[in-house]
This record gives sequence, structure tokens and C-alpha cells, in this order.
Amino acid sequence: MSLRNIGIVYRKELTEALRDRRTLISTILVPLFLFPVLSVGFGALAVTLVGKAKEEIPKVMLRGGEDSPAVVEGLKKLDKIEIVPATPGWKDQIINKEIRAAVEIPAGFQSDVAQEKSDTVKIYNYQGELKSEFASEKVEKYLKDYRDKVVKERLAAKNLPETVLRPFDVKQENVAPPEKVSGAAFGGIIGYMVILLCMSGAMYPAMDLTAGEKERGTMETILSSPISRMHLVLGKFFLVLTAALGTAALSVLSMGVSFSVLAHYTAQSAGGRAAASGLLLKLGPKTVISVFLMALPVAVLFSATLMTIALFAKTYKEAQSYLTPMTFVVIIPAVAAMLPGVELTPELSLIPILNVSLLCKELVAGTYHWNFIAIIFTSTCVYAAAALFLAIKMFQRESVLFRS
Repeated sequence: MSLRNIGIVYRKELTEALRDRRTLISTILVPLFLFPVLSVGFGALAVTLVGKAKEEIPKVMLRGGEDSPAVVEGLKKLDKIEIVPATPGWKDQIINKEIRAAVEIPAGFQSDVAQEKSDTVKIYNYQGELKSEFASEKVEKYLKDYRDKVVKERLAAKNLPETVLRPFDVKQENVAPPEKVSGAAFGGIIGYMVILLCMSGAMYPAMDLTAGEKERGTMETILSSPISRMHLVLGKFFLVLTAALGTAALSVLSMGVSFSVLAHYTAQSAGGRAAASGLLLKLGPKTVISVFLMALPVAVLFSATLMTIALFAKTYKEAQSYLTPMTFVVIIPAVAAMLPGVELTPELSLIPILNVSLLCKELVAGTYHWNFIAIIFTSTCVYAAAALFLAIKMFQRESVLFRS
């Protein structure tokens, strides 16, 4: 094997790739700007919209309550809520967002409470509509506070302590540091995005170096050069691999910066450190290197597989039609890794793409299962070697290279 010949092909293809706008966009621009737009851009927009929704003074319709003046008076004194009188068609008004919620106080409510009878106050809202839910939460909080006040008065009247109703408290406490909590939450997304962008980075060069060469009529010229088919395919393969790994590296870098900026923005605009603790995701050098090393055999697998499939196409457009469904083949196992309850097992560690996505989730959370790391890295390398071997074989078949 001549490294010099492989290097000649690689440099030639790299020079042409750097002139290709589509390759530059998929390899550099997409991973660099996708995460800032998705995380910082949409995150900042979400924080702003939620803040505006909370600041709105919603209209809440009061139904009933004529014989419960104390409750009604308390509702009217609520901060940032406008109580409006009952009118027909109140349900349609909530759906049409003319009012945000409605509270229905049953007849004789206040007297029933005084006589220690049970009753039910209903709050109607538009479930899933943010401003409607905020309004109903404010009303519900007031009613719960009123209920607690009534309970305390009843206990005081009977000289009973409040512990009669609450003999003990149950409290959950998190022992994991914020970095691990956010890592467990975002790790699956990071693995998914790294794998998806790794594939997208390899896709366009793979199509251009195979079907694109056929369409431009330059494949015959390259094959007639005094370079063996193996050196030729390896040179092209390393260029596709460079694009895939470059995309993966830039995506990890972009993610680290994006989450840091988003955590800082949230701390400034959404209530300080407590609000930002859930976004405290630190991708240290160890994590970045680990994720990148696990992405390496995946990039080899993608590069070889995409080149092999695209080689069967006669035109660039035909290659796109072949490779586009591959995106869904990759997305399904990558998304499966984010499902609740899906964890690394000896069986799942052998399933390509799913295993790396699950492992990335653990690595970002700071958990290193060395036995699974060894199994996944080895199995993915085997799959990648098989795909590369197949790609070399396909380049040696005239029926594939010059398919009519």
C-alpha cells in the first residue's frame, strides 16, 4: 500500500471539496451555527415569551359566588388578575382567548365551609395554552392558600396542632451535582446531534466523489491514472472521513459554547442561579475527547457506507434519492436512545448507532462504563471495517462504476 498515492488522491479531492459550497455548508456552517440557533436562539426566545406571558394581566371570569363574599373579595384582590363577571358562552371565550380562565364557586360554598362540609371549586382553562395555564395556576394557588387557612382555623378552634394532619414530611434530595443532572438530561440530545451531523457532513462529499464524478464524466479520467483502485478509494474515503469528523468536532465545540451562553443568559433573565442550574452543562476536555473518539468509528462507518451506496447512482440527484432514506435509518436508533428507560445493556451495545448514542449520553453525564466502552468501540470498528472493505470491493467492479 502506497501512502504517497493515497495522499495525492486525498489532497486532490480536498482541494476540490474546499471549492464546493455545499460541502463547506454541511461541514462547517451547519455544525457551527445549528446549535447556537437551536439552543441560544430558541432558548432566549422561549425565556422572553414565558416572561411576557407571566407579566400579562389575564381576564378570569367568575361564575357564582354571590353568597361567598369573602372568597370573591380575595379573588378580586389578586395581583395581576382581572376578574370579570359571568356572561354566556364562557367556554368559547376561553377557547377564543378572549378570557384566559373561569372559576366556578358552587352555591352556598362559604356556609358549607363554615359548617365543615366538603365542596368543590372548579377552574376552567385552555390546557396547553401558556397564558391560560398561568392564570389558572394563580387562581388555584389562592384557593389552596384559602383552604389551608380554613384548616388552620379549624385546628386552632379545637386546640389541635397542625402536625395532626401532617405527622411527617417526605422530601426528595438530589445527590448528583448539577453538571451530572444536566448531562443526563441533555446527553441523549448531544449524542443524537453528533451522530446526525456526522452523517450529514459525510453525505455531500460521498455523493460528489462518486455519483458527482460520474455525472461530470471525470470518473474515467481518474480511473485511467497510474493509481490502483484501492489507493483511489482510500484517498476518497479519507476525504469523506475528514468531512464527517470535522463536522463532529465542530458540533461538539459548538454545543459546549452554546450551553454555556444559554446558562449565562438564563441566569441573567430568568431568576438567577437556580434557573440556570438545569442548563449547567460543562463539556470538559475528557468528555469532548471521549465523545470524539466514539464518533470516530461511526464516522468511518458512515463514510464507507455512504460512498458504497452513492457509487451505484449515475447522477448526483439519483445519489440523493438513495441516501436521503438513510437519514431516517440513522435517526430512528439515535432517537431511541433518548427514550425514557432505554439504557445500555450487553445486547444494545452491539446495535450500531444506538450503542454509540446511548454511550454518548453516559459520557456527557460523566459516567464511564469501561466494559461497555470496549464492547461498543470494538463492535463499531468491526462494522466500519466491513463497510470500508465493501466500498473497496465495489470500486473494483466495472459493472458498478460504469452502470448504464
